[in-house]
Amino acid sequence: MDNRQNGIYRVTLIGSAANLALTLLKFLAGWLGHSSAMIADAIHSLSDFITDIVVIAFVKISARPADRIFTYGYGKYETLGTCVIALVLIGVGVNVMVQGTLDTIAHFRGAIIPRPSMLALWAAVLSIAVKEAVYQYTIRAGRHLDSPAMVANAWHHRSDALSSVGTLIGIAGAIFLGDRWRVLDPIAAIVVSVFIMRVGWRLLKTALDELLEKALPAEDEQRILQIVASLPDVCEPHHLRTRHIGNRVAIDMHIRVDGNISLNHAHNLTTQLEHRLRDAFGQNALISIHTEPIKASKENK
Repeated sequence: MDNRQNGIYRVTLIGSAANLALTLLKFLAGWLGHSSAMIADAIHSLSDFITDIVVIAFVKISARPADRIFTYGYGKYETLGTCVIALVLIGVGVNVMVQGTLDTIAHFRGAIIPRPSMLALWAAVLSIAVKEAVYQYTIRAGRHLDSPAMVANAWHHRSDALSSVGTLIGIAGAIFLGDRWRVLDPIAAIVVSVFIMRVGWRLLKTALDELLEKALPAEDEQRILQIVASLPDVCEPHHLRTRHIGNRVAIDMHIRVDGNISLNHAHNLTTQLEHRLRDAFGQNALISIHTEPIKASKENK
């Protein structure tokens, strides 16, 4: 197991331990404290725990070396894991919105919503502090390790922290503003659900772009062309194709060199270009360069 995989496992296991503890605390506080918003928050924390397991499973698969079946490696399994996390987030958001809407409608039809207790309030405060700390820890590690699944999971932690902020506001309003304002508890759950679904959609779109072979951003492709232009005796880069494969960048292109130079010289130029591209886009970048002679290209016109 390499250092990257070890780092992902370590950070994810710490996050999963926090999620499991918070899930149990929130369910207990929501049940004893009569708070539907806290129960919804507990469901969100449970989804965080589940996605931690997903990250561990998919990262383990994506770390496998390339083989006869997957000649580009298993990197996109990590992207697939990001899709799963995003769909779980969206599903959690829909569930929280539906339950909050039903509770709100019931309130305006005369149903009595139980008054949340201070236990639920303090549980929300603790959840915000813990989840924000786990988010900061995970997002830094995810960016350092270049793991899209970890970054997605970090945003899942952040969405849980935001969820707890909305929960805190709703519970505080229901406790301190009187019986008429108990409806703030389910309304807070509805507001939070919108943030959860928004984060889920953003993550899903990014992962789908990668799975569907979307090219690198225009500024990255421009950087590739600038690197080619910086190498003497290499010109006219064309047929440039780029994509992400998990945490790796794939670059395919054609270049032209003087047709009168030796094959050995042409090979050395291509190797130099590959080194410069890997310095810019990571040593694990997948680079394929097709070399064409300048003379031949002019004669063909």
